[in-house]
Amino acid sequence: MDRLDRRERIAAGLALVSALALAAGAAHAVPLISEVFYDAVGTDDGQSFVELYGAPGTPLDGLVVEGVNGADGKVYASLKLSGTIGADGLFVVADKTSAGDSVVAIADQLLNFDFQNGPDSLQLSDGEHVLDAVGYGSFEPGVDFFAGEGTPAAGVAAGASLARRYANVDTDDNAADFLELAVPTPHAAPVAPVPEPSAAALSMAGLLGLACVRRAGGVWR
Repeated sequence: MDRLDRRERIAAGLALVSALALAAGAAHAVPLISEVFYDAVGTDDGQSFVELYGAPGTPLDGLVVEGVNGADGKVYASLKLSGTIGADGLFVVADKTSAGDSVVAIADQLLNFDFQNGPDSLQLSDGEHVLDAVGYGSFEPGVDFFAGEGTPAAGVAAGASLARRYANVDTDDNAADFLELAVPTPHAAPVAPVPEPSAAALSMAGLLGLACVRRAGGVWR
């Protein structure tokens, strides 16, 4: 067996172990943007909201949701988050009126903001790295600035929201991940089941990886 074959066997075994480990931890990924309501019928004041999905108990302090202008790429809104994701895995940030209240009665946090109708983008970041992003509307290539993932999601009609098909699934393509909801659903979202590998599968993966390393090292011939 030459050195190239040994390296390939090591890589294959370790890749299998890594893939199974990632599958087991998929349900504990960083928060995702799960729904955005940016254009109410009539005034948006006190009605707009952005919903995040993540593992219950995840702290959000230090995270920021930013609105990115599709015309020039500049940040026009910055929402500094605080609190933790609740037992349902959802966290809703709603716009507050001048009186300090909101139409979104079950919001977890109230801030003053007004998301634009688009083409625009929203980004969730930790201040340094973008954790998730969604761009919506019709972006003109070479003219508009898209700060989402993959291809933009279609803009929605007034009164409708833009929501992730499954709150816990992110394919890095906004057009595939998001759809229009005729009726916004703050604090309610479908979640796709995430199968976790069995203990036997993880054990087998570990043995395969070890076998590859041993064989590459000359233990097996």
